[in-house]
Amino acid sequence: MNVGNWMRRQPMTIGGDMLVSEAKRLMSENNLHALPVLDTSGRLRGLLTRANLLRMGHFVMRTQNSDEFNFYVNRLRVRDVMLRNPATMQSHETMEECLRKGRALGVAQFPVMENDKVVGVISANEIFQLAAHWAGACEKRNGVTLAPLKLEPGVLGRIVDVAEAAGAVLQAIYPVGRADNEEADGKKSVILRFRAADSAAVVTALETAGFAVAESSKADAMALAE
Repeated sequence: MNVGNWMRRQPMTIGGDMLVSEAKRLMSENNLHALPVLDTSGRLRGLLTRANLLRMGHFVMRTQNSDEFNFYVNRLRVRDVMLRNPATMQSHETMEECLRKGRALGVAQFPVMENDKVVGVISANEIFQLAAHWAGACEKRNGVTLAPLKLEPGVLGRIVDVAEAAGAVLQAIYPVGRADNEEADGKKSVILRFRAADSAAVVTALETAGFAVAESSKADAMALAE
């Protein structure tokens, strides 16, 4: 999964001379988390984020100074508060790389580049969409999370065989592990997303086969039948 397939294309951009108050209005009206700041030749110069604006707004409100407020509304420019030289992603990089980079830098949004041009933005909005896709929230699917287990050769195949024999039409299966304990014991939870007329039968089959079910969710039976 490349960033280019999940990013918001043709993003709204602004110039450094724009008033911060105007940029805040644009961000609010369009439900954006970040605005790339470009110069007149289209080169990326900075990034204005919702966090920038919240911090600035809180500062102005705390001071309760009319001069500070007037400066904020009528004179403060984007170039004065934007993040300069922001971290970026390339459109051909993977979403896994994007998530790792965001976690390492503590960043929730990136301008996406192609040949030094901004072609998109990947932010919390798009990352939540990706998480919803992985979790099956966008589709009516049953879900089962198996308790952490050692992933030795053949384990995933056995899980698939047991689930399908119980009537599951598998849509996805993927192991997940916490970064803080994965290396310690080598165990991972396994998430299954599937369609089944009787999800309880799938859960029972997995447990009978020796796989502990940590949690399960049942999609609407009528929706599965459509």
